[in-house]
Amino acid sequence: MLPKEYKLKKDNDFKKVFKNGRYKQGDIIKIKFFKNNLTISRFAFLVGLKISKKATKRNNIRRILEESVRLKFKQIKSGFDIVVIVSPDILNKKYQEIEKDLINLFQKSNLLVEE
Repeated sequence: MLPKEYKLKKDNDFKKVFKNGRYKQGDIIKIKFFKNNLTISRFAFLVGLKISKKATKRNNIRRILEESVRLKFKQIKSGFDIVVIVSPDILNKKYQEIEKDLINLFQKSNLLVEE
């Protein structure tokens, strides 16, 4: 689970990301990201009612995404607000496929630190 300070919560922050942020799309995941003036990156995971009417399924998907980010957190560049949005196809995917799509999006967006 990500610590609280790494979560994007405020409405104004969401508005900045959606208005000014850049957009990348993968097979089952989309991300919007915007440079913030902080020393940390903050994340939000949007899993809407279109994905599933059941809160347990939506929360499970959110937890999978959050855990994928947590495991790669040290490699993600700091100073960004990142919103992760999922498509309904995510229900048919396994954890490894979801994680792979998310990491590929981070690489395409140049959000990972070069090793």
